[in-house]
Amino acid sequence: MKDWWIYQGPGSREERLNRLTDAPPPPWRDFSGTPDPSYTPPGCSGAAWQRTVDRGGGYVPDELEKDVVNTALYLRRPLLVTGKPGVGKSTLAHSIATDLGLGPVLHWPVTSRSVLRDALYLYDAIGRLQEANLEQMRTPAPDGATRSSHAGHVAPPSAASISRFLRLGPLGTALLPQDRPRVLLVDEIDKSDIDLPGDLLTVFEDGGFTIPELARAGEEPTVEIATDDAEGERVTIDSGRVQCRYFPVVVLTSNGERDFPPAFLRRCVRLHLQAPDAEKLARIIRGRLGVDIADHDEYRQLVRTFVERSADGDLATDQLLNAIQLRLSRAWTGEEDRERFLATVMHHLTGPSA
Repeated sequence: MKDWWIYQGPGSREERLNRLTDAPPPPWRDFSGTPDPSYTPPGCSGAAWQRTVDRGGGYVPDELEKDVVNTALYLRRPLLVTGKPGVGKSTLAHSIATDLGLGPVLHWPVTSRSVLRDALYLYDAIGRLQEANLEQMRTPAPDGATRSSHAGHVAPPSAASISRFLRLGPLGTALLPQDRPRVLLVDEIDKSDIDLPGDLLTVFEDGGFTIPELARAGEEPTVEIATDDAEGERVTIDSGRVQCRYFPVVVLTSNGERDFPPAFLRRCVRLHLQAPDAEKLARIIRGRLGVDIADHDEYRQLVRTFVERSADGDLATDQLLNAIQLRLSRAWTGEEDRERFLATVMHHLTGPSA
């Protein structure tokens, strides 16, 4: 444990969180957003938080991972995590949130159809148009005006009326000005359209964005809109601008299916996760399942088998955990079923037998 570490570092969770928020950022990463005093982000309680703890609480980072994660925290930069499927890239985001008490992880699963606006905010334009039409039909026509001419006159929408049809996405919610950063998991960014990494650069550099529908609509300087968290939670937005106070802890994962432009890589702190060796697998099993394989020949043999089978094609760590969990439940215990058991729970993800 190193003195400068925040994640997995010395001191209580509160002390390390204070070090995170009090650490001076680089001058070019210092943001000025003002928190909404009426908005309370999700804390360390509830079902969403428990899901984060269940996934991240048993994660076993090695020294290099801790060094790189803490580097990203101090520099207020996104963390680009690469590695083969199943090595724990996504779980690392949950581990950071759990270790520092940063609330439930915000999750943006990226596909080939994903665009930046979906992560920033969602606008139900059709719902807004339908309501405008119904409102127009309910409003009496002015004296002397025909129904058809009145129906053709539509008053410009106000920001308040539009705001009810807006919801911040996971990235938009992560960029809200708050007293502590949120953790955002951008999962499998390598599956995105070729332009998405470049589109993210401006948002990552500015630490904020503008919602055009609010910036150009109506006269209300502030409106309330929904967030990506619990239903009913709303936050005040001023003049359509969302500007962070602390840059969120952004974890981007990639399975290495494509290369990224240099401008994007320059703005990220990079971490490549290797497949865990037998020693780390033993620590993962102890952390996840509470089992010390040193006391069980059967489980040590499963770890050896897992490592040997990994040489012929990729396996995911959770496949080993599944195998041990089954044995803990006394399933597949017959020696005559061993090969079928291994083929069922440790099937290769890549390679000739996948």
